[in-house]
Amino acid sequence: MVPATLLRAPSSSLPAAGGFARASSSCEGGCPHSSHALPSSLRWGEHFSAELPVLCRSSVSSRSSTRSNPPFIAFASASQGKGEDELSILRAVKNCAVCLMASVTIASMQLSIMPAHALAINPIFDELAILISGPPVKDPNALLRNALPIDARPIKDVQKSLEDISESLKLAGAKAFDPVERNTRQAARALSQNKSAIVANLAPSKKEAGQELIDKLTVGLQDLQKIVEDKDREAIAPKQRELLYIVGDVEEAMVDKFPFEVPEEYANKPLLKGRARVEMKVKVKDNPNLKDVVFQIVVDGYNAPVTAGNFVDLVERHFYDGMEIQRADGFVVQTGDPDGPSEGFVDPSTGKIRTIPLEIMVVGDKQPVYEETLEELGRYKATTKLPFNAFGTLAMAREEFENNSASSQIFWLLKESELTPSNANILDGRYAVFGYATENEELLADLKVGDVIESMRVVAGLDNLVNPSYKIS
Repeated sequence: MVPATLLRAPSSSLPAAGGFARASSSCEGGCPHSSHALPSSLRWGEHFSAELPVLCRSSVSSRSSTRSNPPFIAFASASQGKGEDELSILRAVKNCAVCLMASVTIASMQLSIMPAHALAINPIFDELAILISGPPVKDPNALLRNALPIDARPIKDVQKSLEDISESLKLAGAKAFDPVERNTRQAARALSQNKSAIVANLAPSKKEAGQELIDKLTVGLQDLQKIVEDKDREAIAPKQRELLYIVGDVEEAMVDKFPFEVPEEYANKPLLKGRARVEMKVKVKDNPNLKDVVFQIVVDGYNAPVTAGNFVDLVERHFYDGMEIQRADGFVVQTGDPDGPSEGFVDPSTGKIRTIPLEIMVVGDKQPVYEETLEELGRYKATTKLPFNAFGTLAMAREEFENNSASSQIFWLLKESELTPSNANILDGRYAVFGYATENEELLADLKVGDVIESMRVVAGLDNLVNPSYKIS
């Protein structure tokens, strides 16, 4: 489970908060040998440095990483002086540049001697192309919009123009207004010119509600244009978020029915055939600046029906109510391990721990992959529909060497992807993502071991839960 190797791990076996790369230790992995210690596949710095040429390894030694830095490349410790920071970064960049030039030279030599047909079948720069394919999407709501099972280019054009406003707003002061105005005009034009096609893409059963949303979006875009004309910079981002929520609702109204059949061996388990919104209230201890916090979580059954259904069923059982945060180390926040010897939810109807299979949806596939990691399947370049890109990504913990051992333990990732594409990190394709924290997710970083989950409640989408066990136990 993330890492249920994040399972019940004693605090002494956990890495220091905020640190991924291990310091030198007599124990491999920097922690006691235990089935509950952090798995080798999740020791970020160690894993990455092992893959680098020798010249680059010094750049990924036992440095700590902060939330804003890429998890793999933590060049300088926060305790170093400014001059040493700059020197370390320059030295690291220089070393890595030498490595890259050497690699390109070797590749070029290979190109000159390889037959054309070999190059056509196995391009030598495929892996490099993955790494420079562009910045990852890190916004949880954007990831959820992109993960919907629809093929609707017209509304996606509106979505992209509105999302581009976020980049435009990174420009300082008045420089942002021209690109924001351009983004807004493009969104309004895409909606106006393609309205009939957008309406045609609505599911028949949701057409009336979808039409109302489209009308609301039209008015909202006019309001945004007025905000930009008035140069009210502070009002732009909130209005943009509001409009993107409407776009997401329009896109959900295009989903007519659940897109695939769950395999027969899992069909009797609790399944979430759609999405649900969960509200989680946490009582924070020993923090004068934060007493109570409410998180909103979107659980995605379109791409992980078994995993999401298991979680929603447990929420409705009040399984997590009163449970403490059991791990909070700057890498993940984890909970879900009940009191007693059991490390998961014991189904009262069987007296045994209820487990679910590993479930991974890949972009381009019609249904999830079950029971095997993408690495085990040799699908190294496959991209997951629900990637570990966003701060607050929600996933199932499981035993490191048992793919189908997930039960009730869950974790939120406290890192967002910066330079690492979603199909080139060490979590995607190995652990089952089934949702994202979408409101107050940044406050997950303030949670500590011992803080108490006062309650979890399904506030929307419970009607999408099929085979709920909480009603029959």
